[in-house]
Amino acid sequence: MSEFLASNEWQWRLLRTIVQGVLGVVITNLDLILGWCVLDPSMRALVVALVMAVLNPIMAALGGGDEEIVIPKGGSHGA
Repeated sequence: MSEFLASNEWQWRLLRTIVQGVLGVVITNLDLILGWCVLDPSMRALVVALVMAVLNPIMAALGGGDEEIVIPKGGSHGA
């Protein structure tokens, strides 16, 4: 499990991306899987965005290894 979470090799990064996508699909379609409530399409889009907004930083933090996460700052583009 530690290799899955911490390895920076291409196959582990690919597997983490696939797992993240599958989790997003499962969470988005949870209403259809459980069958007790149905969301309209606009709410589904919001759920996908929220799930990915949470999963992306978590996966980046878990899979980062010893590297420091650098978030580039926005700059002015010819103002």
